[in-house]
Amino acid sequence: MLRILLFAFLGLAACAPVAPEQPNRRMPPDVVLPPMKTFGAARVTPPQRSNRDMATDFLELSFQMESGRSLQTLTRFEGPVTVSVAGPAPSTLGPDLDQVIARFRREAGIDISRAPNGKKGRIAIEVLPHAELQRFVPQAACFVVPRMSSWAEFRANRRSRSLDWSTLTSRDQVAVFIPDDVSPQEVRDCLHEELAQALGPLNDLYRLPDSVFNDDNFHTVLTGFDMLMLRVYYSPELASGMSRDQVAARLPALLARLNPAGLSMASNPAGPTPRVWVEALETALGPRTAGAARRAAARKAVTIARQQGWTDTRLAFSIFALGRLSLPTEADLALSSFLTAGRIYQSSPTTRVQAAHVAMQLAVFALSSGDAETALGLVNANLAPVADAQNAALLATLLIIKTQALENLGRPSEARAVRLDSLGWGRYGFGSDKEVRARLSEIAMLSPNGTKIKG
Repeated sequence: MLRILLFAFLGLAACAPVAPEQPNRRMPPDVVLPPMKTFGAARVTPPQRSNRDMATDFLELSFQMESGRSLQTLTRFEGPVTVSVAGPAPSTLGPDLDQVIARFRREAGIDISRAPNGKKGRIAIEVLPHAELQRFVPQAACFVVPRMSSWAEFRANRRSRSLDWSTLTSRDQVAVFIPDDVSPQEVRDCLHEELAQALGPLNDLYRLPDSVFNDDNFHTVLTGFDMLMLRVYYSPELASGMSRDQVAARLPALLARLNPAGLSMASNPAGPTPRVWVEALETALGPRTAGAARRAAARKAVTIARQQGWTDTRLAFSIFALGRLSLPTEADLALSSFLTAGRIYQSSPTTRVQAAHVAMQLAVFALSSGDAETALGLVNANLAPVADAQNAALLATLLIIKTQALENLGRPSEARAVRLDSLGWGRYGFGSDKEVRARLSEIAMLSPNGTKIKG
């Protein structure tokens, strides 16, 4: 599993024509930004589907790789797990690591802790420059490998079968590599996803609406579903070396014990995801494909999703991707795509954060068309789920849009208070002060022309 940046977070200049540069609307470069805001304890929502469906999810997550290769046995750490950190770790890494370790202990029942000072952990995190990391794994923002304990060891063995997860019979040592020159949020997101993979599932499933084990990257911190999967992984009923059939036989009773609420929920299996759809999305969202080819691939993904009869997150994500990729060339198509994807995401309480991503795009359209009231309503309706999901980058962006909407509506005192809040979250979500200021200026210069958004 590689955490890949699938597409740019915004694309504001492509949403609508912008006004000529107005220096007075830019944020002064010498303004002192407020302290960085950080999240406290996560508000975890239990999974909202049947145990029968989650048993299927567990088997596909645990006995298959993202490439489609099957795994013959379950592997996990046996005994206590220790975690160490090497390299120039940013100041936020330690607190964020302690938070997720505490969650593993509390929510997943895993015996995991920090390694003593100077000792290498069974999970060895190493922090290194992003350029160095991408020199060897170009598409990865961060990643995890088995049997290694350092970057030097990985480089020496990167073409060896020792890095093949399918050759494991148990997990004893893994390494996680994280860049040191990205935003605090991206470091935290890497910690959550890569530590979860180091401990448990090796696969991602696009059909999962409430999980980091999904390459749509909407969820950035581990969810209630994810922690349940890890609790199953480390339950006493299972052990390294068990076959798929052995695990499948124990899952019904195990899930009944760990998640009794799932017994009364009706089964609603999502069905398989054809590889051709996955490949179309990978082409559409991959960094090495030209713009026209990416849009064609996104259209193909939408077509396949409709042919499959999907009405779930896979259809919505196909349409959302088409909308994002259409922003530079076909604004009308982008808008209609966002409206359609938004309706699908809004139809379920499990996809509130996905709906918020769409709402951010629609709020940009509204603001740029002069409809500040609609922009403000979209933002206010989506702040809570974004805060619950602990996505500071998206939260800061929504608050920056709200700031500009309030200014356009002649409410400057409210705008100043919201701007201050947005900047604190922006320092965590975007990282550098320069990037925070750029986001604020980008939105401030949206041109108010056009008509209200309908739909």
